[in-house]
Amino acid sequence: MTERLPHAPWQDREDLAEVIEALGPGNARYVGGAVRDTLMGIAVKDVDLATPLLPGEVIARLNRADIRTVPTGIEHGTVTAVLPLGPVEITTLRHDVSTDGRRATVAFTTEWQDDAARRDFTMNALFADPATKEITDFFSGLEDLSERRVRFIGDARQRIQEDHLRILRYFRFQARFGSHLPDLKAETACTELAATLKGLSRERVGMEMMNILGLTNPAPTIKSMQELGVLGVILSEADPAALNMLVQNEEEQGAAPDALRRLAALLPPDPTLAKQVASRFRLSNAQKKRLVCASARDNDPGTARALAYRLGRDEALDRLLMAGADTAPLSGWDIPQLPLKGGEIVQRGIAAGPDVARILQAVETRWVDEGFPGRDRVDQLLDEELTR
Repeated sequence: MTERLPHAPWQDREDLAEVIEALGPGNARYVGGAVRDTLMGIAVKDVDLATPLLPGEVIARLNRADIRTVPTGIEHGTVTAVLPLGPVEITTLRHDVSTDGRRATVAFTTEWQDDAARRDFTMNALFADPATKEITDFFSGLEDLSERRVRFIGDARQRIQEDHLRILRYFRFQARFGSHLPDLKAETACTELAATLKGLSRERVGMEMMNILGLTNPAPTIKSMQELGVLGVILSEADPAALNMLVQNEEEQGAAPDALRRLAALLPPDPTLAKQVASRFRLSNAQKKRLVCASARDNDPGTARALAYRLGRDEALDRLLMAGADTAPLSGWDIPQLPLKGGEIVQRGIAAGPDVARILQAVETRWVDEGFPGRDRVDQLLDEELTR
């Protein structure tokens, strides 16, 4: 029985239809995530097309249809069509000529199976014809998808040796799509080749780890990575038990998954180490600052609103959720500003300088401790501090 791609809203895009028409009959198939996610009933974010046409011909045909293109990965056959409803990547069918675990040299082909064979997992090697919706499945990807089995195409060791990052991709897909019955051949290969992750750029490893941590519940997968000797290669300081507690707290309090908070939970409360990990994963300065702030946590973070006033909303949520404290007081609450300026203290007869700063700080401390009362109470607090 021929399997067909179910209908999904993304297939109704007029701009996508124009691209397919410009490429010509039989010259485009949906591939990868769009096919996989549609079959699983998941909303599709990105649409990719595969084509037997060479990149130059793809550009020429789209240009004739007045469709703007960008040669985003022209050396590997990828051209991006810039469309009103979002970009679409179009990649020429290809096969690997050589690989070194980090990058591949490819040659173009006209055979769909050759292109499918170079992909990582069977569930990512499904093609769908835009006209008939008929799915082409060379490696039993449909069966694996129905059983939620993440399985490498061909020999797992060989696929990982071609691209070492596939180790982390395996665990990301296992966390997102997999069942509780992992592929033993895949996990054995991941264990045996875990050390190869050291040869990858820190940025690539960091991005993949953050992708894993941003999923709904990565805790079981992170624990598996530790047990299989993978986590120790890239983050030896990690404690999966702390992550599991955080995920539970997030679920109980309705907090959205947050990769950076979960990375903080994996690490011990050590700001110096947090700085090192932020550098190791090539995090942005803002991410680094927040990770360091979270690492200065303790089991008693204090009242939610006072914490948010002092640190910021995201930083307070990090501390509260990692401590298992209640975040409800922050819901719908805007962090206020102290309704008092230093100039007002000067007008009350205090010379500009350290005394003004001291009084302002004393009023602010009491104002926060009292739960941010209104202006009248602030005036009373100022009178009391001036009397002192």
